[in-house]
Amino acid sequence: YLHVVDPLAVDADGGDGPAWSRKRQQYRPPAMTRTEGAVPYAELHAHTNFSFLDGASHPEELAEEAARLGLTALAVTDHDGFYGVVRFAEAARTLGLPTIFGAELSLGLPGPQNGEPDPLGRHLLVLAHGHEGYARLASTISRAQLRGGEKGRPVYGELEEVAEELRDHVLVLTGCRKGHVPAALLTEGVEAA
Repeated sequence: YLHVVDPLAVDADGGDGPAWSRKRQQYRPPAMTRTEGAVPYAELHAHTNFSFLDGASHPEELAEEAARLGLTALAVTDHDGFYGVVRFAEAARTLGLPTIFGAELSLGLPGPQNGEPDPLGRHLLVLAHGHEGYARLASTISRAQLRGGEKGRPVYGELEEVAEELRDHVLVLTGCRKGHVPAALLTEGVEAA
């Protein structure tokens, strides 16, 4: 006889995947010693392990380390999506860490970036400004993912189109090494940047 074990009926440590539980367990912070007297600093460009080949830590781990170090705030900016923000927000709320949500948009991809450690294209690093910024950024990303027609190839269109959609509702950072400003600086000089 075939013996089938229902993973929902037994105590199994299978993580939070849908095969193991109907609902992810509530976040419980580890015991930690926080850094006292830290210099005020907010990290505005961090990737979770949902940004494959670029980020290595679970969203909860990033929030824990930021809280331990005494960071003023932490921004999660995964590639082309908000994949880790729910888990990050839950952990950050419990730890008393202010959050910032953003994304690193991949512009001008010639093909899918699945499994590519450093795909071609430019990055536009944006941070959502308030609820409207989050909604507009989510909408922009969703449209680009659908427009791409295949996994790993969002098509945002021209930079001007993205700017029009997000104008006044996101903050744009120029520090990403694959961003437009560093690229212009390297190839065309200070005036172009």
